[in-house]
Amino acid sequence: MTTTTPEVTPERVSPEHVSPENGSPERRRRVGAVRARHAAGRVAAALGRSVAIFVPVFLVATFVTFALRSMSGLSPARIQLGEEATPDAIQRIEAEWGLDKSFLAQYWDWFSGVLHGRLGTSWVNGADISTLIGLGLGVSLSVAVFALIIGVVVGFVLGTVAALRRTTLVDRAITGFVTVISVMPAFVVGIVLVAVLAVGLGLFPSAGYVPAEQGFGPWLAHITLPALALSFDVIADVARQLRAGLVAAYGENYVTGAVVRGLSPRRIFFAHVLRNGLGPALATMGQKFPALVGASVVTEWIFGLQGFGRFANDSAQAGDVPAVQGVLVVSIVLVVSFNLIINLVLARVMPASQRGV
Repeated sequence: MTTTTPEVTPERVSPEHVSPENGSPERRRRVGAVRARHAAGRVAAALGRSVAIFVPVFLVATFVTFALRSMSGLSPARIQLGEEATPDAIQRIEAEWGLDKSFLAQYWDWFSGVLHGRLGTSWVNGADISTLIGLGLGVSLSVAVFALIIGVVVGFVLGTVAALRRTTLVDRAITGFVTVISVMPAFVVGIVLVAVLAVGLGLFPSAGYVPAEQGFGPWLAHITLPALALSFDVIADVARQLRAGLVAAYGENYVTGAVVRGLSPRRIFFAHVLRNGLGPALATMGQKFPALVGASVVTEWIFGLQGFGRFANDSAQAGDVPAVQGVLVVSIVLVVSFNLIINLVLARVMPASQRGV
């Protein structure tokens, strides 16, 4: 009896199940192109969602901001003429400022100017508010950006080391250190830095500001101490959030799978753990940068800086409503813009587990 051996055909494996690392160069190129398109799609979707949120938030915030002037009861006539101003004089000056129009007409005039970058004129000195804010904002942004860089770099190092040495003495020491610095107010840190590094050791100037156009070295020297004073809270939050995110990522199944596949610890950390654990730390950065600009008013007084926060404080005390409105508008733009950037970065570094890696 003749036995017929059935023909064995090789199993066809779908290309989707071929690892790009083990495939041909053409396969790797195709996989890379698909991933690039998916990443671009995620970024575009995040941009669309952020813009859709930004527009109504900006409209509502500017409307509420403008309404504060009507609620305040302040008038440029009161500031310029004092409490002894006659009703006729008040009416004449308010007409010059366009305050005799209806509320909506005033809002539209102001809002159309905002859209063109014009924030109005100061009631106190008649200066252009956009120019005044620009001068102070350059100082505050210099300090805030440098503080953010210091906070992110140091916090990233501390959070990463704590996660890699979790449950050890190093982890507990870092956790205790960031807990201590997180409860230290910026003005206290600033005073200590001035006393030790500026007055005691003479390493940095104790006050003042030099624009970057006049020299990078003097500019950096003048913003270092205020930036250090503001960076402590950023260091603490970034380190804690990054450690928590990395520790949680190490416990995920895709990390176990990467270990089983024989990937090196370095590759597991950078390709899987880090990209999945960055989310909380990035979200913290989105909240910290606008807070740094707003909190700079205290450090500006300590270090003698004429920045954005000090300008806002002086304008509020003088009753200069257009200047206060300009400060609020710029603050809204800073908050929304920086959060938009963070959302785009988050969309670009989505967890690898969600991308099927």
